[in-house]
Amino acid sequence: MAAVLFDMDGTLVDSDAAVERAWHSWGSEFGVDGVAAVALAHGSPSEPTVRKLLAGAGEDRIAAAVGRQMALQYDDVADVVATPGALELIAALDRRGMPWAVFTSADLRLARARLGAAGIAAPLLVTTDDVRAGKPDPEGWVRAAALVGVPPEKCLVVEDAEVGLAAARAAGAWTAALRGLDGDLRISSLAELVPALGLDR
Repeated sequence: MAAVLFDMDGTLVDSDAAVERAWHSWGSEFGVDGVAAVALAHGSPSEPTVRKLLAGAGEDRIAAAVGRQMALQYDDVADVVATPGALELIAALDRRGMPWAVFTSADLRLARARLGAAGIAAPLLVTTDDVRAGKPDPEGWVRAAALVGVPPEKCLVVEDAEVGLAAARAAGAWTAALRGLDGDLRISSLAELVPALGLDR
């Protein structure tokens, strides 16, 4: 591998509690089951998720619903932290000079808030603001690979959501999958990638 591309939520950043709170609160306000909303939202941008959950709603209601969903997330970062092994892996990548970037389904404001809360400074960041189509479309991973200057087929994408893994496969990248998902590598912690990528030598 010549570069590593990370998803954010659930991969570099443990924001599960904040994400669940936001979708449960939003669901209560908009008459949607919060558990179903969390399941559908995992790994995907908020707008298409809201459109699926409020199928048939007018554009004004959709816009208001998306705005409210994001507002619930922006300032809820008190318990957002780096995932186990994340800081260790980033430090190892930096020591070896291996390029890395983040592609997230969050928008720029939310990505900066959560990465900042977790103490992670991404050298390159692609958000939903930068792409026309979110995951499972490969555009974001292709863009992240271009930013690090490495072809997708020489990049390892680290993900915890099936939509993100599908996007990575479509981009031609290698995959490392968390949460028991299927990837070229199956990992339970980012720390496992330090020896797997030879960064401990």
